[in-house]
Formats: sequence, C-alpha cells, structure tokens
Amino acid sequence: MPEREDVPRLGHVFEIFLVSIPGFEETLAGEARDLGFKEVTVVGGGVTVKGGWPEVWRANLMLRGASAVFARIISYPVFHLAQLDKRSRKVPWDQLLRKDVPVRVEATCKHSKIYHSGAAKQRIETAIAETLGAPISDEAELCVKARIEDDICTISIDTSGESLHKRGHKEAVNKAPMRETLAALFLREAGYTGGEPVLDPMCGSGTFVIEAAEVALDLAPGRSRPFAFEQLKGFNAQSWAKLRDSVATPGATPDFRFYGCDRDGGAIEMSRANAARAGLGEVTAFRQCAVSAVTAPNGPAGLVIANPPYGQRIGDKKKLFGLYKTFGQTMLARFGGWRVAVITNDASLAGACGLPFGTPFGPVSHGGQRVYLYLTDALP
Repeated sequence: MPEREDVPRLGHVFEIFLVSIPGFEETLAGEARDLGFKEVTVVGGGVTVKGGWPEVWRANLMLRGASAVFARIISYPVFHLAQLDKRSRKVPWDQLLRKDVPVRVEATCKHSKIYHSGAAKQRIETAIAETLGAPISDEAELCVKARIEDDICTISIDTSGESLHKRGHKEAVNKAPMRETLAALFLREAGYTGGEPVLDPMCGSGTFVIEAAEVALDLAPGRSRPFAFEQLKGFNAQSWAKLRDSVATPGATPDFRFYGCDRDGGAIEMSRANAARAGLGEVTAFRQCAVSAVTAPNGPAGLVIANPPYGQRIGDKKKLFGLYKTFGQTMLARFGGWRVAVITNDASLAGACGLPFGTPFGPVSHGGQRVYLYLTDALP
C-alpha cells in the first residue's frame, strides 16, 4: 500500500451504499433507478450506486426508502491487528474528518483472520486520534464504519447521521409507529406513484398519509433535517444549499386530498400536528371514526392502505378477527374502484378481510416481526 492514498473528493466517483430495510432491497433499487442514480446493484443488506459527493447529498435528500447512506471511502487488505493498526494510520483522515468534530468508530468482522470487532474498533480509533487529533466518542453523530470481510477492510462514512426515517416532521407518535422509510416502501410496492388519493383508515400518527402527500407534491423527504456529511472536512456548504434549494418548492397541488381516520382522538390530533409541520395541512384531512364508519371521499378512486394491529397472543388474535372482517366489509361496500393494501403478519387475519388479495409481498421486518403486504386490484 502506498504511503498516502487520496480519499474521494468532490469530483471523484466512488461506491455509495444505500442501507435497506431487509426484504426491500429490490424496491429500494427501483427507487434509486427512478431518481437517476448510476450503476444500481442489489447487494446483501442494501443497494450500491456509483457517484461522487453530490450523489451522496442527493441520496440523503431524495431517497424515501433508504435507512442510511454510506460513502465507501477506501479498502485495504489486513491479516492481523498490527497490520490493521499500520494501514489505518496511512488512511488520509485529514482529507475527510475535521479535528474539531467528534467521531465514533463501529467495526464488524466476517470470514477474516481478524475476528475480534472490539479490537479492530480500538485500533482504528487510536489511528484516527493519534494521526488526526479528532476526539473519539461513542456518542458522536459522525460515524466511521469499518467492515473487515474476507481479510479486506473497507472504511465507510455514515453520511446520514440519524436514521433517514427521521424526516424532521413527526414529533408526535402513537404506539408501534410505522417508520417513514417503511411506509414509503410499502406505498411503492402497492403501486403508488403520487397520482391518486390515499386513505388510511387506521392512521395512527399519520405516516402513510403524510408520505403519500409528499410523493404527490414532489417534496424531498430530507428537506427539513441536517445530515452528518455537513460535518466532514471540505464540505461545500454553498453547493449543498444550491442542491437543497432546487427541491424546496413543492410541485403542483393535486385536485385530490389524502385522508386519515382513527378511532383514537389523540391519534387524529397527532396526525394533524405532524402534517402541519410537514407543510401538508391543506392537502390532508383527518377524522375520528371507527373502521365501520369510514367512507370513500368524493372524487377519484385511489389506494386504501392500512397497518392494523396484529396481536401477539392467541387470545388477542381471536379478538382481531372481527376488526379485519369489519374492515373488509367496509371496503367492499363503500370503496368500489379503490385498491386496498393491508400489512399484517398473519395470513388468517388477512383472509378474515374477505378481500380478493393477490400473492402477498414479503416477508419484511417491522417492529421485530415478519410482515407481508396484501394488495387487491381495484374493487368492483
């Protein structure tokens, strides 16, 4: 290995890793292609694309389904800890990190002679501290990730910071909330592209409704939050501001709206507040009502999407059959022309709806459970 190697600068092209919710890798790859990213490849745990720092910024700003964006900076072979220590000291940290910004290191080892991730983490932390002088802290937002696999150490930077599901709008949440990234991926799998109304009859804190409205108005999901890459050495604040400003203006307001219902009045209040923070108060409508009282709004048909409770114990499950049956009856009676999507972990509960679902999509992970998306064509 040469004494110095350049890390990628503004004009350089390198590999960017988009972290996916397990089971949604192909869905995320489709979104990346639609947004014009290059050399999109599905890999274990996510998707890789090729680009430079502007693509890193754009991925954080624009991708709805990615959980995080890692910039893969440099790779080098390592066979023992002394070699890791030596080669980590030759990484040009001063081209990437700032001396005044704390950093934390996370390391993983797989199929390698170096198998102790804690020892690997300590060697890289020491290399950064002694060659650059940056403070090391396990609470730091800026994270250097080292993956040692098949005796190759790959150094990446988590350029996102907080998980990308934190859009900066949803302060109030209900129990077992749906993450925004997960909601966006389910909407995409349900065929939603922004050209139709969406109704969630069990809306909780309003995540599906807000995500759908943002898609329709072409609002960047990361428009309201900071990112870890803003703390990197050489970050070009002027170029970033130009990119962010270019997507700050919403698209044309559609002539339909986005609707949420819930039997819990507190959930409705939360949903309205979250939608208002996202700037979507005028295109969303929330109403307190039971599933049996939900009605189709005036205007074009669209997509009903629901994330009903699943139940953990057999006793709970039996009580839920009535809810799913009522939901299905309401859809068949009042939502002709609408497509219906239901997320659940139990095929028998989905069957209780009595709806003409096709082959379910999944499984994917939600709240530690393996769940599926059940979807109909337009109801008669």
